Amino acid sequence: MSIRLPLGIDDFRKLRTSNCYYVDKTGLIEELLEETFSVNLITRPRRFGKTLTMSMLSEFFDIRKDSRSIFEGLEIAACTKLCEQWMNQWPVLFLTLKDIQGSTFEEAYDLLQFTISSLCMEHDYLEASEKVKNADKIRFTRLLNQNGTSSDLKTALVVLMRMMEAHHGKPVILLVDEYDVPLAKASDHGYYDAMLNIMRSFLGMAWKTNASLQFAVITGCLHIAKESIFTGANNFVSRSISDLWYNRYFGFSEQGTGRADILVKDRQNRRAILIETKRSRTEAHMPKDCQIALKQIRQRQYAGPLLKGYQTVLCYGAAFFEKKCLIKLESEHT
Repeated sequence: MSIRLPLGIDDFRKLRTSNCYYVDKTGLIEELLEETFSVNLITRPRRFGKTLTMSMLSEFFDIRKDSRSIFEGLEIAACTKLCEQWMNQWPVLFLTLKDIQGSTFEEAYDLLQFTISSLCMEHDYLEASEKVKNADKIRFTRLLNQNGTSSDLKTALVVLMRMMEAHHGKPVILLVDEYDVPLAKASDHGYYDAMLNIMRSFLGMAWKTNASLQFAVITGCLHIAKESIFTGANNFVSRSISDLWYNRYFGFSEQGTGRADILVKDRQNRRAILIETKRSRTEAHMPKDCQIALKQIRQRQYAGPLLKGYQTVLCYGAAFFEKKCLIKLESEHT
């Protein structure tokens, strides 16, 4: 069976079980967990793979799933201790706000209600849980039936996370995709202030002094700083496209020339040197980035064409951080 291109697929499990090509981005999980944060905002342009990446994170962390088979053979699977501690070990609340884009405030509000109702359906086990307080169950039922008050909607994420922590006995990992769409569309259609009044509480309360939060990862195109949505969030970090952080996991980080960054040829002695380079975001990441460079040389078979005319090909991975450089030799091809 031929391998297909995953056109239009942004569901990680579906992609991994549908015999589709997948460019391994699972190393992002390890990098996220190396950081100390409560809220991590990742902003990238549209079509940079944000939704698929968030789906991947959800599949990895979600305590209700068994994701071992769909991560088998991927980069993160080699981190056995990390996987034991984190894979399918945490309650996850994952939602996307990309569809909250009505031409009027009333239309957008109804779409937000529907989104929350769908989220409640996904977690309907909470309604029957003996560990969840009745007051929260009553709010949950109103949200599920789309007849909650404005206050119910503003506190929906806080209530759901509190219920999930009570049921699972662990704090919740919150994943919000396209967080900025409701406000961007509201600005386009003239109801920005009304939508801001909702979103400031809906999102802000989810990560401001929320005891039920393990951590939150938020994606969008814009960093809406002036509106105080993120004010008060403990250990808040923001990673934009101008940062080195996570660049190899979103969009295109290589020019794709089909050859190593540096090629040195000694035709007289039939020897050649291949060097693949990476920029490291910290000094501690330099050894790992060298290995990533060497892995790229192997996977893309940069040395193969040279073996026809050269007796020896040396392959190096190089990592740069500020004025420091680390170089590692992979092998000698003969």
